[in-house]
Amino acid sequence: MEYRQLGRSGLKVPVLNFGTGTFGGVGELFSKWGATDVQEATRLIDVCLEAGINFFDTANIYSSGASEEIFGQAIKGRRDEVLISTKATFPTGTGPNDKGSSRHHLVKAAEDSLRRLGTDHIDLYFMHGFDALTPVEETLSALDNLIQSGKVRYIGCSNFSGWHVMKSLATSERYGLGRYVSYQGYYSLIGRDYEWELMPLALDQGLGTMVWSPLGWGRLTGKLRRGQAVGAGRIQQGGAMGGPEVDDEYLYTVVDALDLVAQETGKSVPQVALNWLLQRPTVSNIVIGARNEEQLRQNLGALGWNLSVEQVAKLDAASHRTPIYPYWHQRDFDERNPKPTQW
Repeated sequence: MEYRQLGRSGLKVPVLNFGTGTFGGVGELFSKWGATDVQEATRLIDVCLEAGINFFDTANIYSSGASEEIFGQAIKGRRDEVLISTKATFPTGTGPNDKGSSRHHLVKAAEDSLRRLGTDHIDLYFMHGFDALTPVEETLSALDNLIQSGKVRYIGCSNFSGWHVMKSLATSERYGLGRYVSYQGYYSLIGRDYEWELMPLALDQGLGTMVWSPLGWGRLTGKLRRGQAVGAGRIQQGGAMGGPEVDDEYLYTVVDALDLVAQETGKSVPQVALNWLLQRPTVSNIVIGARNEEQLRQNLGALGWNLSVEQVAKLDAASHRTPIYPYWHQRDFDERNPKPTQW
């Protein structure tokens, strides 16, 4: 297992992180992702630890807290062996203060997550989304208090716009508060918008990126191909609900390129898609999900080898899309405004 430094922190994390979004299966959305129980979760964690994956990602809204509870039970007696990241901000109840990044909500949300996880600290605590109604100073002060109390070790943000991140980092610097060390965001071969602004920001500010949905909401599993019926799995069951729409022709062009590279390397389509991400700038860690042990072991096959420069270029070309303004305009000034990747 390869370990990378998470941003400008001193924390080393494995390049793969196991996401527990499939634990529980509570609610309309998460029931389509999976319904892993404690017994199966324990087995999946066993496989992860054997492979060197000691980092696990969850959130307080996953299956209305059931994901945290199941994960907490599955790691009983081995808390010291694992790193845990979880998240807050999104609604956890019907009350006016049961959402957001206010001090009131964050303190309660952190305490509730600690209780469900059965632990005394969270290794990496993410703001799941940006709360424009709460002053950034209030959010970061509350997070800094959690750090000072020992309940949280590091903090990160997820799904923020570039200016949300930069405003937060500037506020931390101005007031000497805890600083976001990681950005968790969507990035895949069919979702490269991250490269336009968030990737240059992460390079400039030293943020370690954790990628979620690296297979494009299940569209890059190899089960979706031109002229073929959708195979059994997450997509067929509606698991892409809530994800971005993707033009069919664009998707099939990318999958065609993945198929060619998979044949050249002797790897599977998902393994190639994951390996491509592991070679991108700023990527510290990829959050993978799996409904069962077979899927998990398949994902582990993305490690221990690298795509060639020519193969990366082939995938880059197939997944290329003209960016929106001002990013397409900035390409004409690359001499002074270089881009970390070719898009």
